[in-house]
Amino acid sequence: MPSGKRRIYLTFDDGPHPQVTPRVLDLLAKYDAKATFFCVADNVRKHPEIYQSILGVGHLTGNHGMNHLNGWKTPLNTYYENIVAARQYIDSELFRPPYGRITPSQIQALKKEFTIVMWTILSYDFDRETRIEQCTANVLNNLEDGAIIVFHDSLKAEHNMLPTLEATLKQAQQQGFGFGLLDEEKNLSGQS
Repeated sequence: MPSGKRRIYLTFDDGPHPQVTPRVLDLLAKYDAKATFFCVADNVRKHPEIYQSILGVGHLTGNHGMNHLNGWKTPLNTYYENIVAARQYIDSELFRPPYGRITPSQIQALKKEFTIVMWTILSYDFDRETRIEQCTANVLNNLEDGAIIVFHDSLKAEHNMLPTLEATLKQAQQQGFGFGLLDEEKNLSGQS
């Protein structure tokens, strides 16, 4: 994302989850921060009330596929159809490939309809062998203007994500960063 605005962009993958996502929303509200949630459509189907709560408080959502497919292991047509099927539940032109894995042919097929969004900072909150202190360092040591940070609102990541998120929100505010939504910048296509 462009620098010079003193903004960072918080993103969450894999939700919504009824146990984790509300806790994320509470933390974001505590710091008056906005975020973009890349949702798995099957989770939206299972938990529509949680999805609506994300939108209801002014956050943005993006498409993370119907079933979280790995692009490197999925044929083009199957991958494309999975992403398009997710539109039934997620009304967004933003797409983040699950695992960050996508092939050049998948990019070509999707970029006409979606803005593909990756990240600049990966917290590693999902990695059970990574301790909370390391997750926090992964984010805070790389915090800079325009950064897109990826967290996961999932059970697997909850233990690391929640304390890392709070530390990030606290330090970012202390350093004078605001929290932007990914649709604020219309030139995302250069960031895919």
